[in-house]
Amino acid sequence: MADELGLVVTVLADLPGPKIRIGRIAGGQLELVKGQKLTLTTRSVEGQAGLIPVRFKEFSQSVRRGSRVYLNDGFIQLKVLEVAGEDVFCRVQIGGLLLSNKGLNLPDARLAVEPVTARDLELIEFGLEAGVDAFCASFIEKAEDIVKIKDFAASRGQGAFVVAKIERREAIANIEAILKVADGLMIARGDLGVEIPIEQVPVFQKELIFRANLAGRPVITATQMLESMTVNIRPTRAEVTDVANAILDGTDAVMLSEETAIGHYPIEACGMLRRIARITDARRASLVTSDRLRAALLDSLERAGASTEDVLSLDVLEALKAPLGVRFVLAPTDSGGTPRRIARYKSPVWTLAFTPFERVRNQLMLSYGVWPILLDEIYVDEILLDQLRDDGLLRPGERVLIARRNPDGPRGKVNSLAIVTLLK
Repeated sequence: MADELGLVVTVLADLPGPKIRIGRIAGGQLELVKGQKLTLTTRSVEGQAGLIPVRFKEFSQSVRRGSRVYLNDGFIQLKVLEVAGEDVFCRVQIGGLLLSNKGLNLPDARLAVEPVTARDLELIEFGLEAGVDAFCASFIEKAEDIVKIKDFAASRGQGAFVVAKIERREAIANIEAILKVADGLMIARGDLGVEIPIEQVPVFQKELIFRANLAGRPVITATQMLESMTVNIRPTRAEVTDVANAILDGTDAVMLSEETAIGHYPIEACGMLRRIARITDARRASLVTSDRLRAALLDSLERAGASTEDVLSLDVLEALKAPLGVRFVLAPTDSGGTPRRIARYKSPVWTLAFTPFERVRNQLMLSYGVWPILLDEIYVDEILLDQLRDDGLLRPGERVLIARRNPDGPRGKVNSLAIVTLLK
């Protein structure tokens, strides 16, 4: 469909991971009232008044009297009264409307389940065969969870672009190691807001965005961005501010979920998100907030050693601060690494990423301010400039920055930056 419309998009497959969900409810929904007694069961039944099926066979072994059970991202809360075989008897602490297949969280339990499940591996194999561009790894806790996915893809003769979903306390604790092996980050605020006290989510969101920017990884902020638009045609002022603040903090992308999956106004929600993003981005003081990033990056380079790509991205930042009138940054790339590192500074000009690989082009759509262009010959400056001139993007007298690699060096190693003026 994207090809038919002439659009470049990232096809991002969201792996389920060990997500616990309830089963089907007769009629699709059920109203739970505070004080009501309710039985959760792993038996194969259809949900009805007073009885809800749970699709997790170890559920009754994972809770005890007094345990908390959260449904629908914590909007509905239960307390366990008694456990008997496959049945868990609860009392509703906070009620609400419960829909079929909603998520279930156990904040008091430490579940002995692997973040990457056998079902995940089946779906990864299917996704690779179908041409999926990237995978979201759900409920990961450590770097090894990401490595497991990458190793599995490698065993199938392919690479995997893996976005780590941060929705567990353990993932926050291991974020530095995760960022070293993950290709991107998603702040999944729904489950995260159940795993940690909900009032801590904004602070962790800001810190996670900064850490992802520092590592040169695209970061997606997700969950309840415009939640009220599932039933209302306009969002709340708080939701609009939430989206804008995520952008001002440095997120590369914002994501809708229920708003478009089950909402009444999916098109209007997309349009609203787009308008908020455009207006907020236009008013951002570009490169001002990058000073903290620059200082942190220099500090990390001193401690861990500098990479050519990181030093180059700093050079691009300094060049853009100078009054040179640069129109674009050109970043030829095989892997997408260089334009992603440049994108962390939220440049005021577009970074045009030339790549011969369709999947890399698609993946780069996740990075802020990067416009990927598919081109076979990417390491000849004249070809790049001719392409821009022929497309009407560059006129004589205009300047660009070109991030070059040494043609005689290792493939993919960018090692120079040039300021080029188009003469004719």
